[in-house]
Amino acid sequence: MEPAKALPPVVSRAEWEAARAELLVREKELFRLKDAVSAARRGLPMVAVDTPYTFDTEAGPLTLLDLFDGRSQLIVQHFMFGSDWDEGCSGCSMMADHIGPLSHLYAKDTSLVLVSRAPVGKLVAFKDRMGWDLPWVSSGRSTFNEDFHTTVDGEEHHSISAFLRDGDRVFHTWQTFDRGEEPFMMVFDLLDLTAYGRQESWEDSPPGWPQRPPYEWFRLHDAY
Repeated sequence: MEPAKALPPVVSRAEWEAARAELLVREKELFRLKDAVSAARRGLPMVAVDTPYTFDTEAGPLTLLDLFDGRSQLIVQHFMFGSDWDEGCSGCSMMADHIGPLSHLYAKDTSLVLVSRAPVGKLVAFKDRMGWDLPWVSSGRSTFNEDFHTTVDGEEHHSISAFLRDGDRVFHTWQTFDRGEEPFMMVFDLLDLTAYGRQESWEDSPPGWPQRPPYEWFRLHDAY
């Protein structure tokens, strides 16, 4: 039997509403800060992508420009799936689990694609296993991963990149790694709403709260 977990203090509804109102002030400050950071992101300079990358797909080879599928913007999930791996990274998979119908992005002239080094056959088989309806291409025969620092000294790294095109010219506008990707994994934001939070050892939680080492708890969604 698991030991009893610590509980938050129990107060009256009026006391709770007062504490909630105090926290709401800080939550609104966070939203305003996020808006300001997003504005700064939109103001970043960009760099031209001149390398003629080719990606392997189920339909044949495509260029980086092709991945836009005629739209002005492209989001790339640099998905960790090495050429000799049998399945994709569990964290990258959790992120892909949270990507809903792409029609909402398409409505804003934006495409999204997953890119990995594994051969197309492995990507298709794993996508079918996970039940995803997402475009996924292989960068295994190009230097795309190395150039965008998602394969470094043979080690795979996860990342998100944003690209913009102007006619036939492609530009890299933004990229993030590690915890910068958390906004795309809604499970973390949902857990942050709860009393116990993410239940990870780095969190500033009251004594007695359940804690585990970060990130080691999640699995592929069919492996829990």
